[in-house]
Amino acid sequence: VQLQASGGGLVQTGGSLRLSCATSVRTYNNYVMAWFRQAPGKEREFVAVLSRNGGSTSYADSVKGRFTISRDNAKNTVYLQMSRLKPEDTAVYYCAASRGAIWSSVAMTNAYNYWGQGTQVTVSS
Repeated sequence: VQLQASGGGLVQTGGSLRLSCATSVRTYNNYVMAWFRQAPGKEREFVAVLSRNGGSTSYADSVKGRFTISRDNAKNTVYLQMSRLKPEDTAVYYCAASRGAIWSSVAMTNAYNYWGQGTQVTVSS
């Protein structure tokens, strides 16, 4: 499984960006899909996750109400819509996929077998 993340960039505080994660396989009903991020000098942290059938989502408290994860099944692409961005959202964002993750573990990096290359998001103050 190959994941290709894109859509990062430089945006001002309060702005919006949409990240995309194109996958080489159909993920609907097959893979849990997630976004993580890693700021300089910090560990990679969970941002958002989408269940295999799209019926469930979960978000980190720091992004809840501002970010939305979604999937376009026809395009084999997962999105992360980010709004009301803050300087503390600055990080490299990674998409990840797991075929076998159980829901109680989806916020953990070791639940995921496949990772994209990352896309930089910088929010200026």
